[in-house]
Amino acid sequence: MTTLFVILIALVSLLLMLVVLVQSPKSSGMGGAFGGSNANMLGGVKRTADFLERATWVLAIALFALVLLVNVVNPGTAGGEEQESAMEEQLDESPAQAPVQTPGQTPAQPAQPADLPQSAE
Repeated sequence: MTTLFVILIALVSLLLMLVVLVQSPKSSGMGGAFGGSNANMLGGVKRTADFLERATWVLAIALFALVLLVNVVNPGTAGGEEQESAMEEQLDESPAQAPVQTPGQTPAQPAQPADLPQSAE
């Protein structure tokens, strides 16, 4: 069920991006400075702009509703019951063992590769 909602969210998101990118900006910008501001009213472009604005609102509301619906249907681990991974379970079961050092021992030094020269420090 969650997979269906995730696919719907991805689809609605892609449609929303497409609709937003297709819209022309509300301000005329540089086009208005050169006399291109009346081009939006030719050939029913105003109706297309209204449709795209409504589609943007509908898709945004649908995306919001789908995200809320996924969180209601599948709350995940936010409810307090966390599922531990297999590695965490093994770590919890085995007692932690600290390395034992005798008082006269020094910690082990990392081995130097044979092909690299020793530093002159």
